[in-house]
Amino acid sequence: MSEIHDEVFGAGDDRPAAGTQPEERTFAPLPPAHGRGFAQSWWGQAWMKALEDTALDLQQLKAGRRLARAGAVGAVSVRPGRITAIVKGRDGTPHRSDVLLQELSPEAWDRFLGMAVERSGHIAALLDREMPPHLVEDSAAAGVELLPGIGDLEPECDCDAWDHCGHTAALCYQVARLLDEDPFVLLLMRGRGERALLAELQVRSISTAAGSQEPQEDAQEAAPEGVSAAEAYADGGILPPLPALPQLPAEPGTPPTLDTETEPASGLDVTAIEFLAARAAAEAHRMLAEALAPGHADLPVEDELSDSEDAVRLAAGQPVATVEARLAAVSERGQDGLALAVRAWRYGGRAALHILESEWTPKDETLARARAALDAAWDDDERPRLHAANNRWTVADTDVQLRHSRDGRWWPYRKERGRWAPVGSATLDPATALAVATGTE
Repeated sequence: MSEIHDEVFGAGDDRPAAGTQPEERTFAPLPPAHGRGFAQSWWGQAWMKALEDTALDLQQLKAGRRLARAGAVGAVSVRPGRITAIVKGRDGTPHRSDVLLQELSPEAWDRFLGMAVERSGHIAALLDREMPPHLVEDSAAAGVELLPGIGDLEPECDCDAWDHCGHTAALCYQVARLLDEDPFVLLLMRGRGERALLAELQVRSISTAAGSQEPQEDAQEAAPEGVSAAEAYADGGILPPLPALPQLPAEPGTPPTLDTETEPASGLDVTAIEFLAARAAAEAHRMLAEALAPGHADLPVEDELSDSEDAVRLAAGQPVATVEARLAAVSERGQDGLALAVRAWRYGGRAALHILESEWTPKDETLARARAALDAAWDDDERPRLHAANNRWTVADTDVQLRHSRDGRWWPYRKERGRWAPVGSATLDPATALAVATGTE
């Protein structure tokens, strides 16, 4: 049992009796928060996310965080569907603040309890007064949402704010600390006190155990006939239809901001973490777009990027100078080399990077196809003089070059400040690539 629970009810049997009346618990004011202060546990963090997803004004959230951190929240009363506290504003004026959360219906509680009893891990944890995080997923599968979603936390405050104000936000931050200590507080808000809930779980558990003692032959006779997994997979017609593919969002999601009043831990680069989160969202969006494209299932699976390649991918996302310098060191290219690699990456990703940094010798058949493509690209009187060196064809007396890739495409290059640099994306037509390289396209 948590320390907060014992502080409120004591360690004896003077807790509210199950089934008598809606349970209410009152938590003494907590001292000012130091360090990170809020949402250390999984349940507390989930509550915080619900608050931040619900609030329309981030400034009010920051104001509430300051108030809660300063110890401005008084005793918190928790009862089904509502939490209440007196919160002092910055000027010391007390305000009654409430946050409402819809109670679960009797039918929803019945589904939740039935789900918990069916899963031995859940029933054992709950009876031991623990709440495993995966309880949320299994409850949702049973049609019961334990955690509040967007719009579920409804604020009320006598300061007459129409949305979350600093006072109701402070109350929610304080509740996150309570959930850190005792996640059963959430179930009380949803309509069932811990004592009543555990008593009903105990009854159901005993009843289920007694029912499972039926004779083995009777249980086998009662069991419905099924289909073996091998047969199900062999005959796709008996399987349920797959759900529709997800819609591609218009743009990558926006990662949460790490701009808080709490100082980061020593050595933690917040700017770098925010950049990595943004790039991860962009990469996930790109991968989803590719997965939804026609013919994706027929494409070969690519190898994972090396650290050097991944550094180029990240640098293509325009990081701040300090992050870019670290990526240059990881890629072992230096600042100028990384800039050239990023330029190639933006034209064609990993394939373009390989064309920039590697050279290969076409075999006879590949070389013959490449020369045939070059011959067909121009009339005899227009064909430029090309000097071949492995997979690179340089136009005589110019700073223009075509590079041939193993898949038959041509990449335009131009010499800039003594280095060959990519100037466009690949094309199957060498004449088009040359026009890009010479700027005559």
